[in-house]
Amino acid sequence: MNIEEYNYDLPEKFIAQTPLKDRTASKLLLLNKENGNIKEDIFKNIGSYLKNGDVLVLNDTKVIPARIIGEKIDTKAVIELLLLKDIEGDIWECLAKPAKRLHVGTIISFGDGSLKAEVIEKLDEGIVHVKLIYEGILMEILDKLGTMPLPPYIHENLEDQSRYQTVYAKNIGSAAAPTAGLHFTKELLEKLEKQGVEILYVTLHVGLGTFRPVEVEDITKHHMHSEYYIMTKDVADKLNKAKEEKRNIYAVGTTSTRVLETVAHKYDKFIACSGDTDIFIYPGTFEFKAIDGLITNFHLPKSTLVMLVSTLATKEYVLNAYEYAKAHDFRFFSFGDAMFIKKDI
Repeated sequence: MNIEEYNYDLPEKFIAQTPLKDRTASKLLLLNKENGNIKEDIFKNIGSYLKNGDVLVLNDTKVIPARIIGEKIDTKAVIELLLLKDIEGDIWECLAKPAKRLHVGTIISFGDGSLKAEVIEKLDEGIVHVKLIYEGILMEILDKLGTMPLPPYIHENLEDQSRYQTVYAKNIGSAAAPTAGLHFTKELLEKLEKQGVEILYVTLHVGLGTFRPVEVEDITKHHMHSEYYIMTKDVADKLNKAKEEKRNIYAVGTTSTRVLETVAHKYDKFIACSGDTDIFIYPGTFEFKAIDGLITNFHLPKSTLVMLVSTLATKEYVLNAYEYAKAHDFRFFSFGDAMFIKKDI
């Protein structure tokens, strides 16, 4: 299971730097997961490939302005923190740059000092645990001091911060957007519901597990960082009913997929639950128990997300579809175009 099997060449010109004015105007590549057939459309026509009774499961996590830049109180050295996960109370897991400048007891001040972070534990791979010190409401302070944690391959400034947020974002806690959902508008979701598509929501707070690069040659040795998820009883009951009635369940995004498959594999059905998941879906022995198809974006070479989609279709079909996308000027990654992997294309 060599990492190079999931590599592909992507010139920088294909990486979308800004979102389209109309969320639904993105291109849509349809890939038949059973025979590799490809079809091309526009995302606003997604309803043409869904039927009455189909279920769409979306991730309603909300991205916080998680990137904060401050300075060490003692030396004034500039430190950037990316808030990844609220562990407990005001103790957060963060990705620090440069982490080598930090030690247990280091205090970093942000902005006018209304937010401070004390390092209480230092881990591997640039990860630190900090205690946040502030008065008032943390999210209001972050709204003033923080910025949206755009991926490093996006070099343009995002003028409208809400464009790195889904229109249905509700549960605060993500360090990155579940980008497959960026293509939906409220109007499109209402239109799908009117045609009989059932829209359900789960939560997965996107953290390091989703976007951390794979740095080992043998992918089976890759360690996924855990991310927090929630499935409510109402959603679990509706998903079980859909399974009983043999209706299609389609995940919107790899994060929704990870919630659904985590629960289905752990309990062999859907139940109300929450917790941390470090599920790593890659080709070989993994068998999907929850989803019948997936709406997703085009993912980075050698990423865990390319491996996930290659498990649903095949590596050959997925990489062939990526070559088709390049040949037909599709836009890649977070602000890029969409892909719908299902049967019956």
